[in-house]
Formats: sequence, structure tokens, C-alpha cells
Amino acid sequence: MSVLDSIIAGVREDLEGRRAQVPLSALERAVPASPAPLDPMPALRSDSLSVIAEVKRSSPSKGALAEIPDPASLARQYEAGGAAAISVLTEARRFHGSLSDLDAVRAQVGVPLLRKDFMVDEYQFLEARVHGASLVLLIVAALTDAELRRFLGLAGQLGLTALVEVHTDDEARRAVDLGAGLVGVNNRNLKTLDVDLANFGRLAGLLPDGTTRVAESGILSPDDARRVRDEGADAVLVGEALVRDGNPREAVAALRIP
Repeated sequence: MSVLDSIIAGVREDLEGRRAQVPLSALERAVPASPAPLDPMPALRSDSLSVIAEVKRSSPSKGALAEIPDPASLARQYEAGGAAAISVLTEARRFHGSLSDLDAVRAQVGVPLLRKDFMVDEYQFLEARVHGASLVLLIVAALTDAELRRFLGLAGQLGLTALVEVHTDDEARRAVDLGAGLVGVNNRNLKTLDVDLANFGRLAGLLPDGTTRVAESGILSPDDARRVRDEGADAVLVGEALVRDGNPREAVAALRIP
């Protein structure tokens, strides 16, 4: 079993526990009373490189990164630094995140939030909507074309914006064929967990004009951000470098390359 398969197995198990407590029908009833999602696209298409700043305690590749006892405080610093959106990990086993983190951040910031998780079931999209997310992550490697098409449609119906993540040529072509308009190129190999920053440049050219391109993983400095900007990135998604920085506000601002 690959690392990705193992993570998804845990996600499905945890999902069933939440579903037992809050049935899908209850989430469906809660959607109309929830605030409308924010549109992240204008900020992600700004003239300077946009930053999706991540609240991230740990990862399968690096282990513990930061304790983050107050995710809302960190998110406020990201927002003050000019983050276009904030990504909040909600996967519990490998990333030590939760929907409670998403709730806490939503209550304190005014920018769009990405629910960063392994989305494999309709239930998770309703959760994201009710808990205040504006974006959801669709990982092409984890989904069939039929699932991707269905989840893209479901996200649209709920007013959510889908960030479609690819990390190989084939996945990039699949995303394009499905009409994805916001595509994240993950520089991390999901099988080995190795990072190759050159992956963004290789795949960015496969994405048609008009696609909003996000470079993910391996952005550790302004020089890295400048490199992917020069290769066509509209935005970067950064977690590790920001949560380990003593001044996340200034660290976000430094990544906003003109």
C-alpha cells in the first residue's frame, strides 16, 4: 500500500466516525444557513505572485513542523502579510489537523479558506461548505476521472472553488481534459515523498492559457517563489517555510513576487 493509499484509508475510517455523529442530511439542511463562500479567484489572479499560506502542524515526509496551539492567530498573521487565501489542514492522522482548526480560522480572518484534505466522499464537501471553506482540494492521483468530474460538479453546486492537484504529465492532461481552471502542480512525488522543484516548470507548459497555476511543495524561500513565478506560477501554496518562520507575516509578504 502506497503512502497515499494509507492516508486515504485513514481518512475514510475517520469520515465514517463523523458521519455517525452528524448524518449527511443534517449537513444538507445546514448549507442554506451557512455564509456564502468567498470567491478566491480575483486574488489568485493578481499582478503579483499570490500566496496560499498554510496552517500545517506536521506532514508524512517531515513529521512534526510546529505545534500551532492557536491556528487563528497564525492565520491572522498570514492575512496581515497579504495572503490571498489560507489553507487549513483538516486531516487528523498524518497532519494533526481538524475541522475545529477550520472553524477557528474562519472566525478570525476575512480571506478565502482552502479545506486541505483528501476529498473522497460527498460528505466532506458538505462539511467544507458548512465549516466556512471557499476552496477544496481535488487530488487527481487519488480519484478516478468519474469521481473528479462528479466532485468538480458538486463543488460548483455548493459554490466552492476546486483546486485540482497534479504531479505527473498524465495527471496534468487529465485535469485539463476535465476543464479544471485552477490547477496546483505538486512538486512532491506522492509515492516517494521526494520534492523536485523543477516539476512545476515541466508541467506548467501542459496547462492551457487561462489556467490559474499554483506551485505546491518545495517553496522554501523568495528565490524559490521567484523561480516558479518566472515559470508561469500565479500563486504558491506554502506551509513548512511559513510555520517554521519566526515572523510569518513578513515571510508571506516576502513571497509576493511582483
